[in-house]
Amino acid sequence: MNFTGVFHGIMVFLLIGLFHPIVIKAEYYLGRKSIGLFVVLGIITLGLALVVQNITGSTVLATFAFCCFWSIKEVIEQEQRVLEGRFPRNPNRVYKIGNNNKVV
Repeated sequence: MNFTGVFHGIMVFLLIGLFHPIVIKAEYYLGRKSIGLFVVLGIITLGLALVVQNITGSTVLATFAFCCFWSIKEVIEQEQRVLEGRFPRNPNRVYKIGNNNKVV
């Protein structure tokens, strides 16, 4: 039997699950500044995935990279969830609503 595909599926499942709380914490502490961090980490790990010879290592790195890229979208949506009151606000940050930059 070949368990490689099952292992890859488990790794994808775990990485996606890991990124959910990472996005929440990143938005809480860094706000949209965390987007730059996700871009850089995504590019680095995608580049590594292209040069790693091992298929499992390459798959895990590529999955990590695309989780980083997806997190860019999620940080923006998480900020909206915070503004809607579904997640706690960081009291040390200033939140802006809409195009008029109304401070909340």
